Amino acid sequence: MVRLDVFSDPVCPWCYIGKAHLDRALESRPDHPFAIHWHPFQLNPDMPPDGMDRRQYLERKFGGKSSAASVYARIEEAARTAGLEIDFAAIDRIPNTLDAHRLIHWAGLEGKETAMVSALFRAYWREGRDIGDSGILAELAGTVGMDRGVTERLLASDADRDDLAARDEDARRKGVQAVPTFLIAQHYVVPGAQPPEVWRQVIDELLGQGAAES
Repeated sequence: MVRLDVFSDPVCPWCYIGKAHLDRALESRPDHPFAIHWHPFQLNPDMPPDGMDRRQYLERKFGGKSSAASVYARIEEAARTAGLEIDFAAIDRIPNTLDAHRLIHWAGLEGKETAMVSALFRAYWREGRDIGDSGILAELAGTVGMDRGVTERLLASDADRDDLAARDEDARRKGVQAVPTFLIAQHYVVPGAQPPEVWRQVIDELLGQGAAES
């Protein structure tokens, strides 16, 4: 197996698109060698715990309503090309995602990491749900087979909060400045939402190397 580390944030549209591209490549190469591990990276580490109004956030970040609309028009087109549905009208808040990253971490302990990432992307981008809300996070945990009651208790505590924040900061110190960022075999960096054909080429090269070594 080849380790594939993914630095991502559930509120990053390009992470959602990048995962869709990777998924498409993996489906077409069922013998791929990847063992996938997800890592925290908050786009907005200083976001208030309760999040903030999405429209206000976007206009502040992109310098006005028209600029924000232009940026998200490109995102919408890229999502459509990736075969994704995004309901921008349903999203009214930008959440703080530290708890979402804690949830991904706990899911990983049960072998449900990728399923949890998918559930968070779907909840936020397709359903417009506030994935900073502990009740919604506990509900999503239940949908992937985690114990909802245990998850509620963990979310109400500070469990792993400092550890996840430290992992985020460590990624930044090591050079991760934007997401998605993919790290292959702890050595090769693939930045951004690369199209499926790029991943197919990577997989084919890895499989070819494996065959040659055997």
